[in-house]
Amino acid sequence: MNFRTILGLLKQTVQEWQKDKAPILAAALTYHTLFSIAPLFVIAVAIAGFIFGKSAAEGELVTQLENFMGQQGAETIEGLVINISRPESGIIATLIGIATLFWGASNLFAQLKLALNMIWNVSPPPDSGIGKFIQDRLLSVAMVLGAGLILVLLLLASAVLTAINQWLNNILNTPDGLWSVIDISISFGIVMLLFAGIYKFLPDVKIAWSDIWIGAGITAILFTIGKSLIGLYLGNSGVGSAYGFAGSLVVLLLWINYSWQILFFGAEFTQIWANKYGSRIETKHRKFIRNYDQRRG
Repeated sequence: MNFRTILGLLKQTVQEWQKDKAPILAAALTYHTLFSIAPLFVIAVAIAGFIFGKSAAEGELVTQLENFMGQQGAETIEGLVINISRPESGIIATLIGIATLFWGASNLFAQLKLALNMIWNVSPPPDSGIGKFIQDRLLSVAMVLGAGLILVLLLLASAVLTAINQWLNNILNTPDGLWSVIDISISFGIVMLLFAGIYKFLPDVKIAWSDIWIGAGITAILFTIGKSLIGLYLGNSGVGSAYGFAGSLVVLLLWINYSWQILFFGAEFTQIWANKYGSRIETKHRKFIRNYDQRRG
C-alpha cells in the first residue's frame, strides 16, 4: 500500500464522516453521555474496588481521566461520581439506586449502538420487538461491566509496573523515562482494546477481527494525538475560565464531543477498509435470514 492509497482512504473516510453527519451524532451522544458518565464510572469503581479497594480504584480513575482530559475535566467527573455514589438508606432504596445506575450507564451504549448502525448503514431486523430490545440492553449492560474490567486492567498494569520497576531498580539503574514509555504503551493498548470491543460487539454487523484491529489501532492513534492537541488548546485558549463557574462543564463537554467524533471517524475508516481490503461488512440481519433459509431447505 503506497502513500497515495493511504491518502485516498483518508479522503474517503472524511467524505463519509461528513455525509453521515458524524458531528451531529457526536453532539447528540455528548448529551446522553453527560447523564450516563457518572453512573458508568460509579459502576466501574465498584467493580475495581471489589478487588483493589475503593480508594485505589477511585485514585486510578482520576489518574487516567487526568491523562485523557486534564485536571479540570477529571475533577468535574470526580465530583459527579462522588455525588451520585452516596449510599441510600434501606434495601429498597439501594436496589432502586443500583438499577438506576445500570439503566443510566447502559443507556449510553444503547445510544452509541444506534449511532454506529447509522454510520454503517444497517438497521435492526424489521420484526424485532421486545426480545431485540432486551438483547440490546443486556449487551449494553455487558459493555458497562467491561468498563469496570478495563479499570481493573489499568490497576493491575499499574501495580505490576510498580513492582517490576522497584525490583529492577534494586538490580539495575533503569531510566525513569523507560517506565513512562511502557506505561503510555499499556494505556494505548487498553484504549485500542476498548475501541475494538465497541466496533466488534455494539453494531448490528459482522466484521472480521483483522479489520477491527486495524480500525481500532487507527482510532487509538488519532485519539492519542488529538488528546494532546486539544489539551494544548484548552490550556492556552482559556475556554474554561471564559465560562466562569460553568467552565469545568464546558471543558468536559468539549472532551466528550471530541472523543465521539474520533470514534465515529474510526468507524468510518473501519467500514471503508473492511469493504475495500478486508472481509467486507455483513449485517447480522442478512446473516440471520440466510441461516433461516438454509434450515428450511
